[in-house]
Amino acid sequence: MSKQTQIMTGKEKARAKQSQIVQGPLAQLTGLPTGYQEFVANLKAQIASAQIKAAVSVNRELILLYWNIGRQILERQEKEGWGAKVIDRLADDLRHAFPEMKGFSARNILYMKQLANAYPEEQFAQQLAAQIPWFHNCVLFDKVSDSAEREWYVRQTIEHGWSRNVLVHQIEGRLYERQGRAASNFDRTLPHPQSIA
Repeated sequence: MSKQTQIMTGKEKARAKQSQIVQGPLAQLTGLPTGYQEFVANLKAQIASAQIKAAVSVNRELILLYWNIGRQILERQEKEGWGAKVIDRLADDLRHAFPEMKGFSARNILYMKQLANAYPEEQFAQQLAAQIPWFHNCVLFDKVSDSAEREWYVRQTIEHGWSRNVLVHQIEGRLYERQGRAASNFDRTLPHPQSIA
């Protein structure tokens, strides 16, 4: 056998092996009952949906916990005159008590205060702030001081599913000023795909 023939044989062997890997699972499906592939696809969709619902539920509970912590701190500061040093100590104590949890830095606790101050009613916090991730809320506290504008960005984030980077881009691009305040009858006069600004 010549050297060139051995090289061709090696390439052919590699192709044959690759073909077996690709066709292996497909070949195994031939013995399965009718509707199996649809069944698996349906289960995958259910699992993905449950994962999303679980993540949303965890986010909601975390933000409501943060809101409650912020509200209690505001109440104590108002009644007992707690200052900034208490926040630093509280952050240390909570981090020590719950070392596996992130989110108890002094800065994050200040965000919790801002959350409770921005949304004094728990129901409002639950309906809006808890619908977006925590760090989206933090971005809004850092970049938007007007409560109506902040609420508008929260609603847009919920409606359009903006990532944090997209939210920052929209704020820095002053989308609220360009679109939020502008009166529009697009939603009443144009068909749905064109009515979305």
